[in-house]
Amino acid sequence: MRHPRTTAGSGSGLRSLLNLRSAAGQVFVLQVVIVVLLVAAAVTALVLQAERDSTREARQRSVTAAEAFANAPGTVQALHSRDPTAALQPRAEAARKRAGVDFVVVMNRDGIRYTHPDPKQIGKKFVGTIKPSLEGRTTIERAGGPPVPAGKEAAVQAVVPVTDAHGSVVGLVSAGLVVQNVTGLLEQQLPIIFGTGAAALALSTTGTALVSRRLRRQTHGLGPAEMTRMYEHHDAVLHAVREGVLITGGGGRVLLANDEARRLLDLPTDTERRRVGELGMEAGMAELLASGEAVTDSVHLAGDRLLAVNIRSTAPYGGQAGSVVTLRDTTELAAVSGRAEVARERLKLLYDAGVRIGTTLDVVRTAQELAEVAVPRFADIAVVDLLDAVVRGQEPARETWGQMRRTAISGDQETLPLYRLGETITFVPTSPPMRALEHGRAVLERDLRQATGWREQDPDRARRMLEYGLHSLVTVPLQARGVVLGMVNFWRAGDSPAFEEEDLSFAEELAARAAVAIDNARRFTREHTMAVTLQRSLLPRALPEQDALEVAWRYLPAEAGVGGDWFDVIPLPGARVALVVGDVVGHGLHAAATMGRLRTAVHNFSALDLPPDELLGHLDELVSRIDSEESTAEGLEDRESVGVTGATCLYAIYDSVTGLCTMARAGHPGPAVACPDGTVTYPDVPASPPLGLGGHPFETLELRLPEGSQLVLFTDGLVEDRDQDIDIGLDVLQAALEGAAGRTPEETCQAVIDATLPAHPSDDIALLVFRARLLAPSKVADWEVPSDPAGVAPVRAECGARLRDWGLEEIGFATELILSELITNAIRYGAPPIKVRLLHDRSLICEVSDGSSTSPHLRRAATTDEGGRGLFLVAHFARRWGTRYTPGGKVIWTEQPLHDGEAAATGGTPTDVLLDQFDDPTL
Repeated sequence: MRHPRTTAGSGSGLRSLLNLRSAAGQVFVLQVVIVVLLVAAAVTALVLQAERDSTREARQRSVTAAEAFANAPGTVQALHSRDPTAALQPRAEAARKRAGVDFVVVMNRDGIRYTHPDPKQIGKKFVGTIKPSLEGRTTIERAGGPPVPAGKEAAVQAVVPVTDAHGSVVGLVSAGLVVQNVTGLLEQQLPIIFGTGAAALALSTTGTALVSRRLRRQTHGLGPAEMTRMYEHHDAVLHAVREGVLITGGGGRVLLANDEARRLLDLPTDTERRRVGELGMEAGMAELLASGEAVTDSVHLAGDRLLAVNIRSTAPYGGQAGSVVTLRDTTELAAVSGRAEVARERLKLLYDAGVRIGTTLDVVRTAQELAEVAVPRFADIAVVDLLDAVVRGQEPARETWGQMRRTAISGDQETLPLYRLGETITFVPTSPPMRALEHGRAVLERDLRQATGWREQDPDRARRMLEYGLHSLVTVPLQARGVVLGMVNFWRAGDSPAFEEEDLSFAEELAARAAVAIDNARRFTREHTMAVTLQRSLLPRALPEQDALEVAWRYLPAEAGVGGDWFDVIPLPGARVALVVGDVVGHGLHAAATMGRLRTAVHNFSALDLPPDELLGHLDELVSRIDSEESTAEGLEDRESVGVTGATCLYAIYDSVTGLCTMARAGHPGPAVACPDGTVTYPDVPASPPLGLGGHPFETLELRLPEGSQLVLFTDGLVEDRDQDIDIGLDVLQAALEGAAGRTPEETCQAVIDATLPAHPSDDIALLVFRARLLAPSKVADWEVPSDPAGVAPVRAECGARLRDWGLEEIGFATELILSELITNAIRYGAPPIKVRLLHDRSLICEVSDGSSTSPHLRRAATTDEGGRGLFLVAHFARRWGTRYTPGGKVIWTEQPLHDGEAAATGGTPTDVLLDQFDDPTL
């Protein structure tokens, strides 16, 4: 090993000191780091102290100036004067300049400014806290107000009260300095602080460099571990190599000999320090070693061994004058060179097979890779036949061995006299494939012209194959994990040598490696098919009919496997619709099953008509509970099934009456809004953590959508990929939506997918596009009802008139009865204000709202009860009814079919059912 040399020059010396591999470099860097940290800590402490002193001085100045002006003679009289600004503005400016502050502001008890350095700000609201000062206390704070001549930044300001002779607060005075001027006090001290720190750092670094330089000279630039390891490796390598090593000095004296050199030359134990001629070697070998001349791979006989000798001088490398001799035994090299070359090629082919076979999880593609890797390095033609069940990802049965499908061929299938791709082959019992399957081993047909069994499979085809030049065959069963998957046939043709027995083991090894890859692909196909089937069954198969919006959607699974993306459209009472897009992180059956559980939960929570933030809160608790249950379950060895943390969701409710869309999200990308004029924006929906983390509130955003605008909900797979940042994906999506302006949601969906879909999607993609519709004002009617039973009749009459205008006389009686019961209940048990709204949509929607949060309950009244039958009537005349809570109370709603015929088709007459109650002896 050569030692690094010390070269002159400050640049070289500095580089040596900074070499962390040397002991000197390590000491130097460690000492410099310690010094830098100490100096940095001292400077930081001084800066912080100076900053605190500057801030304290600014606060004292502000309080002093404000109190001085508040207590100045004439301030109280000026506040009570007819024009306080005229009296106070000149005095305030003069006081500001004298006190050295940036502003002195006088204001009334409501915070309206009478003075300000900028006259434009007079008469405006003071920016800051005044409540404590109105109570007689002094307030000191940092706040940002309107710009003053001294600067536009936030200010350190004090607010003090102005009291009259009776001690009452009649006004307020604020004085302060902007932050940049407070910082100016600090900047005056910084040069001294940093100058002192830099001098200390330079002094300490110079001393450290001198110490490290001395240490570098003593250790030759080596590290402690290197110095120890150098000598340990010297002995270990010298005696472990399979080459003989001799080092000779001047005059042919042996300085060092390793164990292999002693064995090859049969040297005595006391070799070192003896001359070469004294070691008992043959004269020619001794003369060669003693000459010291350079020799390269010179073969010489030593006993019964052929040794390849190499000699190099040590002088050019900084050592003492001498030679290094290396000896290699080549006796068996010639005999095994031919077999070694063949073995090397086979090993390389097996290595290439491991790399090239199984690059995908596609069964057919893997079979084709096997056929291609074997040609032409092992065979001239290779064909792969697989069982149909394997191609479909199913478990193959022994009964189907006799029938296989041609899956892969290497070579031009148009000219080869073989079965075509996709053709089903039925093997006869005497054929080589069936014999190989029965014995589970490769079968060799060395000379096809002499073999008879393979001809019985198809005599005419066998004749054409011989004419083509095929003359030798090896058939190997493809089996992995005890399951037979198919066959691979290797053919040689033309001048290629026939297969031999020694080729069988290689063919079996190649087939075994390929079989594992094919079986992996088969298992993946099975799992993927199951996951796709499960996910398709859990996703909505058809969107519900509704008039609030026009919807289109796309769902595209990832190439790697099915994930947990989902979407939904859920009709809600009151001509509203809930739209959901979610994502469960991960792929496979577990992600799909978890997605189904979350989708079902969203349906159930939507039935409660919860606002988006509350619904996400319940969903967050559900995911946390699922995580807790699965993490504590016993026997969970599959890590994929442990926990679902990482689920995201965006939930939106669109009201077609008001055009208002309320939405909240949990770790999910926000939506895009495409307006009819072609502009595209991304609303700033408040971000919240993914579901399952717990303890984090969810916030909502209310957005009014113009009629005809499109809301685009999507999962991150649409805009984010391993090769693309999400910002780029959002820009591409925006450009696609701008280009699709004026199109239908279905056309917009396709345009977005065409523009954003990656060539090989690594994540699922769920896309939901809807175009907002508004319910015509002529189909909406509402009234306010006084809290008086006498007000029920007029409202009921107006509702009946509106139903006649809508052509709904058939259901007029039932509607008036429903409204009478609901309004009467609201007057009796609710709280004002009471409102009634009718919506003429696919059904007639009646809504009665009041300011109470008490929910009514349906019960069956007894015969002796005077009341309790109102909601029973409502439930039987309406197709659906329920309660929706609002921030101001509740809404009780009902839905009725637009014609009596629809209600009659669902059951008996509700009136008859009600009358039956009175005759029921059990009540």
